[in-house]
Amino acid sequence: MTKNEKVERIMQLLEELYPETPVPLDHKDPYTLLIAVLLSAQCTDKKVNQITPFLFAKADNPYDMIEMSVEEIKEIIRPCGLSPMKSKGIHGLSHILIDKHEGKVPQSFAELEALPAVGHKTASVVMSQAFGVPAFPVDTHIHRLAWRWGLTTGRNVKQTEKDLKRLFPEESWNKLHLQIIFFGREYCPAKKHDPYTCPLCKDMGRKTLFKK
Repeated sequence: MTKNEKVERIMQLLEELYPETPVPLDHKDPYTLLIAVLLSAQCTDKKVNQITPFLFAKADNPYDMIEMSVEEIKEIIRPCGLSPMKSKGIHGLSHILIDKHEGKVPQSFAELEALPAVGHKTASVVMSQAFGVPAFPVDTHIHRLAWRWGLTTGRNVKQTEKDLKRLFPEESWNKLHLQIIFFGREYCPAKKHDPYTCPLCKDMGRKTLFKK
C-alpha cells in the first residue's frame, strides 16, 4: 500500500468512525481552552475535565486568575501533575494577556508560543480548536500511530507534524488530528495493541508492527 493509498484509507475510515469531533477538553472560550490544554500536559483529558470546574469557578478569565496566588492555583491543579510549573505558567501568562493583549488570547502561533508554559503543540490546539486556523497538533497518540502506519520515520513530534502536513490536505487537519486521537484511544492504544485486529494497522502492511 502506497502512502497515498494509506492516506485515503485512513481518512475514509476515520470519517466513518468519527463524523463528529467534539473537543475533548471542556471549555467555554479561548482562555479556558488555553488553560485546559496547558493542564493536559502529561495528564489525561478526563482528569483535566475533573479539575477545571474547580479552577474556573474561581477564575475563568485572566483578570480573576491573577487575583489568585501561584500557590492557590497549584493546590487546585495538583492532581494534574507538574503543578509547580503549570501554576506559574497560568499565573504568568494571565498577566501577559492583560498587559499585552487586552486580556484576550492572541490569534497567532508566535504570540501564543511566547507565553509561559505554552509550547507549539498547545498553541496548535488553541489555533485550530478556538480560532479555526489550520494546524496539526501532534500528541503522543498521533506520533505513535503515524509511525505505526508508516507515515513518518520521525523520532520526534516536530518531524511527525511536518510529514503529516505534507501528506494530508490542509482543510482536513483540524478535524483529522482529533479523529486520530479518538481512534488511538479506542482501537490502537500504546499497550495491549494487536495489529492483527486494529482496523487500520492490519491494512497498513508495515512488517515491524507484527514483531513479537
